[in-house]
Amino acid sequence: MAQTATTGSLENAQRIIIASARYTEEHNAPAMNLIEKFTLPKGSKQVTVPKVGQMSMSDLVDGLDIVDEEQIGMTTVDLTASEVGAKIIITDKLARQSAENVFSLIGRQLGDGMARKKDVDVLALYSGFSTDIGAAGRSMSLANVSATVAYAKGKKFGSQVYIVQHPFAVWDIANTAVTASTTYPVPAGWSAELLGNFFSGLRPMNGVPIFEDGNITIDSSDDAVGVCADRSALGVVMSVDTRTERQRDASLRATEVVITADYGVFELDDSKGVALTLDAATPATS
Repeated sequence: MAQTATTGSLENAQRIIIASARYTEEHNAPAMNLIEKFTLPKGSKQVTVPKVGQMSMSDLVDGLDIVDEEQIGMTTVDLTASEVGAKIIITDKLARQSAENVFSLIGRQLGDGMARKKDVDVLALYSGFSTDIGAAGRSMSLANVSATVAYAKGKKFGSQVYIVQHPFAVWDIANTAVTASTTYPVPAGWSAELLGNFFSGLRPMNGVPIFEDGNITIDSSDDAVGVCADRSALGVVMSVDTRTERQRDASLRATEVVITADYGVFELDDSKGVALTLDAATPATS
């Protein structure tokens, strides 16, 4: 349905919408900015990502041939992309009679919608890990978070390990140990611009950052599925990044504004991450 009657020319309005959409989309999808990124080449239908196994070294004896033969042990994951998008119709009358902040609002709505879609798509992958080291009703205490970090280090997840949970769950850390609430900057290697708003300021052990994501669903038992993983555990293949376009419809006396993206998110390596089910009940202020 067209958005009717309500500054400036339609051309200027489009620029406001596009700028706002891109800004809010970039700053509202923390989960997408924590995973590996791949680009789908033009003319290709998929990206094939290889994974190789470990090789072992043997003790050698002088004068004797090496007898142990190693295997590459390669496996692959195929990544494909699909389109998502939305549109809004702005009538000429709306463009003539509106206040400029209406167009900023439209841009923010489009950007927030795209960011939420990308974010939720990544969050849906968390429960797909074969291992969940959390449990229903389990608190996100400093002890449990430290155990989670130790698990990730001991299982050799990688060098860019992170934790994502709902803000209600993350609150338990500060509630159980005041020293863990000390604020630190976003660690090196992570984009402060894109992730700064979601970094909890908590790095309770070995520098593993904890990020908050309010799009994580809380179930009927007040539990939420988060994740502890290395950046290489999940991936996104991008065919077309977020794009905003417009199309004039003379008979409707309006302009369609369309936002689209063509991407896909996948689990790349099940051994590099675990689901983290924790209690996320609403904190009480008393």
